[in-house]
Amino acid sequence: MLAWLAGCGGSSNSSTSSGTNAYVAIPQANAIAAFRVNTDSGDLKSVLGSPFSGGTSPASIAIHPSGKFVYAANQGGNDISLFTVDNSTGELTEVMPRTPAGLTPKSLAMDSGGDLLFVANEISNNISVYSISSGNGALTEIQGSPFPTGSQPVAIALSPSGKFLYVASGNLSAVFGYSVASGTGSLSAVAGSPFAVGSEPLALVVEPSEHFLYVANFNSNTVSGMAIDASSGTLTVALASPFATGTNPISIAVDPSGKFLYVANLGSSNISVYSIDSSTGATTQLTKSPFAATTKPTFATVDPAGKFLYVCSESSKNISKFQIDQDTGGLPSNTVSATTNLAPAAIAFTK
Repeated sequence: MLAWLAGCGGSSNSSTSSGTNAYVAIPQANAIAAFRVNTDSGDLKSVLGSPFSGGTSPASIAIHPSGKFVYAANQGGNDISLFTVDNSTGELTEVMPRTPAGLTPKSLAMDSGGDLLFVANEISNNISVYSISSGNGALTEIQGSPFPTGSQPVAIALSPSGKFLYVASGNLSAVFGYSVASGTGSLSAVAGSPFAVGSEPLALVVEPSEHFLYVANFNSNTVSGMAIDASSGTLTVALASPFATGTNPISIAVDPSGKFLYVANLGSSNISVYSIDSSTGATTQLTKSPFAATTKPTFATVDPAGKFLYVCSESSKNISKFQIDQDTGGLPSNTVSATTNLAPAAIAFTK
């Protein structure tokens, strides 16, 4: 731990460099690493005092839209950490006690207003839902929570409107869909749920227009594209789905424009990139795709401005920054933006 604390970081910095903040879950360190992000260059600079100790084995991070609160799902502690954010420096302070969750909380999703937090509990096979205090960020579990779901819920995705929640069930090769009650956050299964996808779905994403859902199928080496019924939330197979990826796709992301899809392939250590047809949801892999990544990428996300793709790598123990070609979605260059010395699990950005 001491070696990791000494070695974790991006470029040397004064923690007040301009830009937004990024927070990284480091499960083996029981900590969250914090960085300032230069919005022009995309460079990461370690925040003074980072990393910040938290719960046991954090696996997922959600950031309140106000930028004032950071939440971490602690899969080893069966709870959720709340951190307050120093707006001037990005430093974190954990608020105790931690909020109990189900067994092995694995994935977090928050609505755009910052009113509700959803938690997928992998071992207890349910979804915990909490209301969020706008004043202090405190979590209060809603009536009826936790809500049962399929076996091994490993990832969740909330539609941008907050109307529908989708859950990847790793054991069942299926996605479960729920409507989210306005005002309360209560979950009700949508018609036809669950929906069949490929083998061992481990990640999923709803594109910004809320017309399509994409699911990374780890064992099938494919992505399933699903059309979303705007009224009911029911899923149907999109055109040309499923489509091939690299080996063991483990993470999936869409840029803010909804034009490009990015898939991190753990087994082949690369990133598959596709353009998205906004009418049909069909994808076309770019000519130069896949793009090489550092060893065993496990998580990928696009920054809020859509300028860079950031990739957490398990074996390389670092975070890479890929520049995104705004016309084609391609990844013409990449650099290692931060080393973590222990495997990073997820990264999230303030907006």
